[in-house]
Amino acid sequence: MSENAPLEVKPDSTRPQFSRSSSNVSGRPSVTTLQATKNTVLKSHGRPPWYGEDGLPISDAFVVGIAGGSASGKTHVARQILQKLGSIPTVVILSQDSFYKRHTPDELALAHANLWDFDHPDAIDMPKFASCLSDLKTCKQTNIPIYSFSEHQRLDETKYLYGAAIIITEGILALHDPALRALYDLKIFVQCDSDLMLARRIRRDVKERGRTVDGVLDQYLRYVKPAYDNFVLPTSRYANIIVPGSDNGVAIDLIATHIKRQLDERMATRLRSSIAGAGPLPQRISPTPSTPESEKSDPWSNLFVLEQTRQLKGIMTVLRNKETPRSDFIFFTDRLATFLVEKSLEHLPYRSKSIMTPVGVNYVGKELAAKYICGISILRSGGPLERGLRRVINDVYMGSLLIQSDATTGEPLLLHSLLPVCIRECHQAEETWVLLLDAQIGTASAAFMAIRVLLDHGVPESHIIFVTFLIAKKGGICALRKAFPSVKFVCAAVDDGLTETWINVDDSEEGESHANLTIPEEGLQRRVWVIEPGMGQIGDRYYL
Repeated sequence: MSENAPLEVKPDSTRPQFSRSSSNVSGRPSVTTLQATKNTVLKSHGRPPWYGEDGLPISDAFVVGIAGGSASGKTHVARQILQKLGSIPTVVILSQDSFYKRHTPDELALAHANLWDFDHPDAIDMPKFASCLSDLKTCKQTNIPIYSFSEHQRLDETKYLYGAAIIITEGILALHDPALRALYDLKIFVQCDSDLMLARRIRRDVKERGRTVDGVLDQYLRYVKPAYDNFVLPTSRYANIIVPGSDNGVAIDLIATHIKRQLDERMATRLRSSIAGAGPLPQRISPTPSTPESEKSDPWSNLFVLEQTRQLKGIMTVLRNKETPRSDFIFFTDRLATFLVEKSLEHLPYRSKSIMTPVGVNYVGKELAAKYICGISILRSGGPLERGLRRVINDVYMGSLLIQSDATTGEPLLLHSLLPVCIRECHQAEETWVLLLDAQIGTASAAFMAIRVLLDHGVPESHIIFVTFLIAKKGGICALRKAFPSVKFVCAAVDDGLTETWINVDDSEEGESHANLTIPEEGLQRRVWVIEPGMGQIGDRYYL
């Protein structure tokens, strides 16, 4: 059995299971995560945009396949490559061992008696392996199986993976299947002396897995060595690089240099400045939902602005006033958030429902027809909208995305995501409606990324409703709505101004408040865009 030792790095074990209340979120690793140490997620800094102005992905993840005999040093090679790469976006190490097939009772009995060949290609669920790897390569989420070596069985739980810029797959048969080989950008074979591999395997299995020397030798001679000669070694002809199992520093340096060059070419896009200058919105901005007839002729029919009543203008006056006390700001922010969420619910599906009134009269009304509804807050400026959402749907699923700007380029970076189960599970995401929450849309760089993340998870574009307080008419909303015409945007007001300015590097990422308009000393401040007249730094005013 090719059961390699787990990596000595901390897995991404802090993805909690969400209950129906955001306050009931456990920070403890789930059982699923604790058993998935073979598949590791490493993060050094946020992931830059992987899509263009049209909202479509422009670059796939870079996939490296590493094959070789059992105990040849595949995991060590993968670890050395990561160390040489240095500061890189999210990396996923995907192990072949997760894709052992589910066994029948008879097969389990043979496995526990060490009479089942785990080194034969038929022991691996190759179609599932290729499917999961294909999803990750095309920037989509996936849910990989979890295999228990102690039980010799695939478990019912799965491990959620998403957001990899680099994927490293390793396994003795990683280069065997043609469908897998077609997904690799770089194929590596680790070649090692047979005596050294046997010595490593004996030491590992005796020390770490409680096996006897006789048992290790019996299994090696019966299954491991024949599989290596017949299936593993022949795949070396498909490799782009043959790496020795020891003293391989030069090869590692060459591989790391090649991967860095490929990543630099794929991440050369500069999205924020281009979408910020996409041009102003057209003059007509509908305060009411458009009709099906008008949607056919109006390319901007997916923007919905609250009716500008005297009450709403009074609320906006309080919120825009920099002298407003924080307690009043919070009260009116929550009130406005409630109005926005109520308006947003008009775009959810409803079905007829017949009920009996207390006076015994039949009444035909409506009820929500959405199977799953959740709110996703873009941290932290989306937080002030959460209370309004819970006031309208008190048991709503909640999640969050941490998107901040790179201090040097201004490009958005996806730093972290905590998404509800209904989005992390592919079959549920297709039936999920999402209220995406952010305080405002200026350059729209964070909004672009947040919507792209939801689409990567399988949420239909038409199921996304973006809820925000303010939109800058001359900002990125123009490009945003063109890229995602089926997304509904609901806001309280549209401001004319989007001004380029400078803020201290330690200031809020929202970039809403005015700062020194003169060019500062390099390294002390950075360029941002602010909405005018705006509401200031909404997150800071609400929370501080």
